Order: sequence, then structure tokens, then C-alpha cells
Amino acid sequence: MDIHRSSSSLEYPAVGTRSPFSFSKPTLAMTFGGSEKLVELAKRLRQENRYHNLDANVSVSNSRAHESQSAVEPIQRNRAAVLICLFEDQNGDLRVILTRRSSKLSSHSGEVALPGGKRDENDSDDVDTALREAHEEIGLNPSMVEVVAVLEPFHTRINIAVVPVVGVIWDKRAFNPTLNAAEVESVFDAPLEMFLKDENRRQEEQDWKGHKYFRHFFDHRIENETYVIWALTAGILIKAASVVYQRPPSFEERRPPFWSIRNR
Repeated sequence: MDIHRSSSSLEYPAVGTRSPFSFSKPTLAMTFGGSEKLVELAKRLRQENRYHNLDANVSVSNSRAHESQSAVEPIQRNRAAVLICLFEDQNGDLRVILTRRSSKLSSHSGEVALPGGKRDENDSDDVDTALREAHEEIGLNPSMVEVVAVLEPFHTRINIAVVPVVGVIWDKRAFNPTLNAAEVESVFDAPLEMFLKDENRRQEEQDWKGHKYFRHFFDHRIENETYVIWALTAGILIKAASVVYQRPPSFEERRPPFWSIRNR
């Protein structure tokens, strides 16, 4: 995810032809399969109606800071989306697709991130942004992803609203990553549930305007390599795991106040 970059548009299969939250048409699960547990999870997330009118919320906030500008322009400039792409492994456990950013990038080089980036002027909504960026970064065809939820945004220190879009791949075997080497060094996956556990986790206490919060680090080892998932990416995955598994983490989260717009 590069929230500081607005990428140029690439051509990819249209995603606006179906509502990701609609049950009026057959879902991808009916076409490509998927365990009963995963199908029920997708159904529950849709029914919980976790899609909010986020653009309206952000436009109100931005209009206060930029009263001379239209509401639409700040939304485009100060908005990003990431894709939390879930699939089941052979044991039926949920895993999430992650990337390691290129070491040649000028910002956040070599860090672990979710696929995603800044809103493009041609994106119709946050779902479009997340799917487009995943396609550009790792070659994930949007037609393979069933979007099941859009969570509330996380706000960065520089007031960019990062919106997590939750999607499901019903058949992971059909996905063959094609990496954009200018942005992504590698792609891997991790158990979603690990972001609720205290194992392989550490924390650092930070301060923001007198408010103490924790910065979490999760160490995920694959063969001889350790991937460190931390900061905003870790926070988004803690939230996503809490929503999916319907329970809080087993550790004290103590989120940064600036992540929530009402605390800014």
C-alpha cells in the first residue's frame, strides 16, 4: 500500500456491474466453490452491513479544514483504500494476502503492507480503489474477489483516510501473482487469527499530543525469512480479525487516538 501515491489507471475487468453486498444474484462462491464456513462468514459480514457512508463523513471533516474547496476534491486527495483479501488454507483456516514493498521506494521501503493506495480520480468508490491497486501491485484480477465488507477508515497522522475493504478469494489456486517490481518485492500470506494472539507480538509505547498508545509488531516467519507486520497495517488487521472472529484481541490494543476521526 502506498497512500502517498496516486497511480495512473490500468484497464481491468469492470467491477461496477454487480453490488458486492447484494444477494439478488449468484455469488462467486456458488460458481467456484468455497467451504460452508467461508460462505457463512461472507454472508454474515454482508448482513452486518459494515458499509458506511464514509465519503460523507470525510467530506464534512475536510470541508472544515479547506472551506474554500469543494468537498469532492479533498475526498480524492486525502483518501486511500487497502484490500484485506482472505482465503482458506487446506486446514480451513483463514489467511490474508500481504506484500513487502520494494526496497527502492522513497517511503516505507521494504515494509510489509496490504495491497492498496490512494484514490484515483477514475475510481467510483473505495472498493474500486482497493481492487484496482491490488491488480496493479500483485496482478490480482478483481473478478476473482468477492467483496463482503468495507470497514470504517483509519486516519493517518497526515489526515489520510485509509479504508479497509474486505474481500474473499474462493479458490486461491487460481491466483498466480504478477508483481509490479517497482512497488512490490514479494507477496506472501499470514493467518488472520494471529492478529488476535499475543504470540510473536511485541509493542512500543508511543505518545501523541499527550495520549499514550501502543504500536504493535507481529513477527511472521516463513522458512528462513521473518516478516514484520506493524503500525497501521497491524492495526487494520487487528480490527479485521476482531470483526471476522467476533472477539477482541488477547492483548491490550490501546489504539492511536488519531486513527479515529472523532478524536482528532
